[in-house]
Amino acid sequence: MPEGHLVHRYADEQHEALVGRVVRATSPQGRFDARPYDGRVVEGVEALGKHLLYRVEDAPPIHVHLGMQGLFLRYDDPAAEPRRGTRLRLATGEAAFDLIAPARCEPMDERALAALRATTGPDPLRNDTDRADAVRRLLAARTAVGAAVLDQSVWSGVGNAWRAELLFLTGLDPGARDIEAEAAGRLWDAAVRYLALGRDAGQVVSDPDAPDERWVYKRARCRRCAAVVRTWTLASRTAYACPADQHLHAL
Repeated sequence: MPEGHLVHRYADEQHEALVGRVVRATSPQGRFDARPYDGRVVEGVEALGKHLLYRVEDAPPIHVHLGMQGLFLRYDDPAAEPRRGTRLRLATGEAAFDLIAPARCEPMDERALAALRATTGPDPLRNDTDRADAVRRLLAARTAVGAAVLDQSVWSGVGNAWRAELLFLTGLDPGARDIEAEAAGRLWDAAVRYLALGRDAGQVVSDPDAPDERWVYKRARCRRCAAVVRTWTLASRTAYACPADQHLHAL
């Protein structure tokens, strides 16, 4: 599933290319009614965790969740033939963005949009996020930290790859419970820093000096100390941890 860094990357690119411009909106696949958006001006594109939200003049907001397989393709030739399965195409005179295989692509009224915002946790990549609120939510989760950070109502945008790498970077075992505010704050600060690197690079970056490498995620051995990486299921996803560098209690 595309994690928050990629969703924000899509939002930034599309905000720059679409906002303030009249778009040609179509649904080549025929599974989305694009007529209310066709020929109108895009007023805003934003990311909220793993959600994308589009504001179009005189039309309901569009809500997109990419799910496990969704992606966007950009064409610099807006007349390019859309790929099979394109749910929504938004095109200007300069470019076209094709949404393919999303889990959700739907108009959303203001009440539903407010409910989505209310149930979505702080996003490390948004400038309007309150660090103290993020720390409070993590401490209030009362579950293993590795489960809490995947709960999108606690923090939004963090998926399994980021869970593994951020917990490694902060020395926390995914199974750690009852962590203190200082450890929660360090974890949040790491999320803010590294997800921004990932957004800019278009991939998970947990080591700026080796951006294509991971510390423990999908590795047999820890890249730092060569210990055998532990794996188990936590919150329905495979957890990864180094038995030497990660601990059940913050150090």
